[in-house]
Amino acid sequence: MGAGLLAAAGCASSGPATPIATTTAPPITPAAPAAPVLKGVGLDVADLDRSVSPCDDFYEFSGGSWLKANPVPSYATSWGPRNLLGLRTQATLRQILEDAAANRNAAPGSNAQKVGDFYAAAMDTAAIEKAGIAPLQPELARIAALKTRAQLPALIAHEQDLGTGVFFRGGVQVDEKNTTRYVIGLDQGGLTMGDRDYYLKDDPRTQKIRAAYQAYMQQVFGLLGDNAATAQHNAATVERLEKRLATASRSRVELRDPQANYNQMTLAAAAQRYPALQLPQLLAARQLGKAKEVIVGQPAFFDEINNILKTEPLADLQTYMRWHLVRSVAATLPAAYVDASFRYNQVLTGAKQQTPRWKRVQAATDATIGEAFGQLYVDKAFSPEAKRKALEMVANIKASMAEHIQTNTWMSDPTKAEALKKLNALRVKIGYPDQWKDYSALPITRASYTTNILNARRWESRREAARFGGPVDHTEWGMTPPTINAYYNPPLNEIVFPAGYLQPPFFDPKADDAVNYGAIGGVMGHEMTHGFDDQGRQYDAAGNLRDWWTPADAAEFTKRAAVVGRQYDAFSPLDSVHVNGKLTMGENLADFAGLTIVYGALEKQLQQRYGNGPRPQYDGFSPEQRFFLSWAQLRRTNIRPEALRQQIQTDPHSPGQYRTIGPIMNMPQFQAAFGCKEGDKMTRRPADRAVIW
Repeated sequence: MGAGLLAAAGCASSGPATPIATTTAPPITPAAPAAPVLKGVGLDVADLDRSVSPCDDFYEFSGGSWLKANPVPSYATSWGPRNLLGLRTQATLRQILEDAAANRNAAPGSNAQKVGDFYAAAMDTAAIEKAGIAPLQPELARIAALKTRAQLPALIAHEQDLGTGVFFRGGVQVDEKNTTRYVIGLDQGGLTMGDRDYYLKDDPRTQKIRAAYQAYMQQVFGLLGDNAATAQHNAATVERLEKRLATASRSRVELRDPQANYNQMTLAAAAQRYPALQLPQLLAARQLGKAKEVIVGQPAFFDEINNILKTEPLADLQTYMRWHLVRSVAATLPAAYVDASFRYNQVLTGAKQQTPRWKRVQAATDATIGEAFGQLYVDKAFSPEAKRKALEMVANIKASMAEHIQTNTWMSDPTKAEALKKLNALRVKIGYPDQWKDYSALPITRASYTTNILNARRWESRREAARFGGPVDHTEWGMTPPTINAYYNPPLNEIVFPAGYLQPPFFDPKADDAVNYGAIGGVMGHEMTHGFDDQGRQYDAAGNLRDWWTPADAAEFTKRAAVVGRQYDAFSPLDSVHVNGKLTMGENLADFAGLTIVYGALEKQLQQRYGNGPRPQYDGFSPEQRFFLSWAQLRRTNIRPEALRQQIQTDPHSPGQYRTIGPIMNMPQFQAAFGCKEGDKMTRRPADRAVIW
C-alpha cells in the first residue's frame, strides 16, 4: 500500500513452507447422483495430492503434486501460477518489443518508435560498456558542485525529479480528506535497504544483509574511481546517514494508520518547523511553488531530516546523494554495476542466477513507458469478450456484497447505509485506460539506456507537477495493462484489473463459473472488500478519510478483526518466524471477506443457471469444491527461505500457504463442500471462527 493509496494489489502471494501434518484422504463427497460428470477446464486435477485429506491440509491436497514438480527456477526467488502466466505474457511482450526495435521506420514520436528505441538502447550491451559512466557524468558533476547549504533545496529537488530516492518521498497526490483536489504529500523514505529493521536489528541474518550492503556500496564506489579506503569510508557514511533516517522512520505496522499519516500544515508552518529543508525553495524548484500547504506523513521523521540537513557535513550529504543516483540507475550501467547489485540481492532474496537481460529490460520498459508499451499489448492480446465477462462478474460480486451488508447482524442501520453508499459509488476499471498518457514530450532515443531512464523520470515528475491545482483525474491508472495484478485505491474508491490479469489461469471464459469465481472472482472480491478492511473502512463513498461508523459498530469491527490477527500471528512457516498479523491485517481481511462474498455470488449464479436441479460435476468435483480448489491452486507457491523471511518482514500479504487456508478454515461452506468434521485441522470450532461479513 504505497503511501496508503494502492491498498494491497491483488494476491501477490508467496508460498509454502513447513506443511501441516497430513493423513490419508477420505473419498470426496459426491454431488447429487443425477448430476452429469464432465471434463473440466481451468483446473488440473493431476496437481492434487490425493494422499492428503482436504480436511487436514487443503493447501497440500489442492496442489501438493504441483509443488513437488515445480521447484523455484535458479533465476527466481519464488514460483507459482502468476509466474507461469508471466512466462506466457513475457513471450507476447518480447515479440512486441523485438518487432518495435527492428522497425527503424516507425513515425518519430509514436509509441512504436519510443518503445522500439527504448528496448534497443537497453539491449545494446556493447554500447553500454563502451559508454561506461559517461551518461551519468553531468549528474555526478551537479552533486559535486554543491558548495553551500543554500544550494541544497535545488539539488534535492533535482534528485527527486530524477527519482533517485534521496532523503524522503514527496510529490502531488489526491488529498485524502478532500478528494476533489491534489495536494503536496511528504513521506518518509531515503533508505536503500527495503525496511528500517535492516538497519536496526542485530540478529545474524540482518547482520549478513548489512555486510552484503556494505560490500555492494564499496564495489560501486570503487567502480566510480574511489580507492579502497575512500570507498570503505563512503560506504560507512551512507549507512550511517541511512541509519539515522531508519531510526526516525515509522514501522510498517505504524504506517498502516492513515489518520496518523495525515498531518496538514500550512507551508509557512512547515517551513518554520523544518527550516533546513527550505521547503518553499525546494517546492518551487519542483515547479510546485503555488503550494500553500503540505500533508506531512510522519512529522518526527522530517524533524530528523531537518537535523541531518542542518548538521551533517556537505561532503557526507554529497556522498549519500552520489550513491543514490548511481544505485537508482545501476541496471542501466555496465555489467560490473549490474553484477554488484545482483550479488547484494542474492543475499537478500536467495536468488541463484540473474534474470535474463531481455526480461529485465522488458520490466523496465513497462515501468518507464508502460502505457505506450501497454497500448501495443492491448491491441494484440486483449479481447472485448474478456472485458464484458469480467464486468459481469464484478456486477454479480457487488450485488453479493450489498446483500451481505444488508443482512449483516452486528452492524447498525446508519453504518449499513453509509457502507451501501460507498459500495454503490465504487468505480470499476477493467483492462486498460479509457484515456492514455501522452508521451509526445518525452524524448527517447537509441543513444543511451541511462539517459532514457532519467529523461522518463524527469518527464513523469513534470507531468505530475502540472496536475497540481487542477481537478482530480479519475481516468488515471496506477498499473499498466500487461500487469498481472490488481488494486483498490481508497481515495478514488476504485478497483482496477489490468488486461494482463484477465487470462488463464486467473480468468478463462471457457471455464465453468466455479473456477472463474474461485480464481479472478476471488481477486475481485478481495479488491472490493479492501474498501471495508481495517484501513479502507476509514474512507467514505467519496474517498475521503472520514469516520462514518458508529462507535459501537467500529468497536465490533475491531474486535472481529482482532480474531483474524491472532489467527495469523499463530502461523509459522519457518522455525522462529511467525506471520505478522498486524502487518498483514488488511490483506487477510480482504481475503476473508472477499472469499465469503464471492462464494455468495457463485451460489446466486448457480441458482440462476440450474435452479434446484442437478449441478454438473467436472472431473468428479461439485461446483462448490471446484470453487475452493480454484482459490487454492492460484495461491500455491514455492519460495526460497531467504525470500520468505523477507516477505514476512516487509510484505503486507501473508505467504500463499496461509492465504489459502486462513480464510477457509473459518468457512462452514468449505467444511460442507468437503465433508469436514469438527476436530479436523481445516475446521475451526464455531466459537473460534473469524466472521466479518
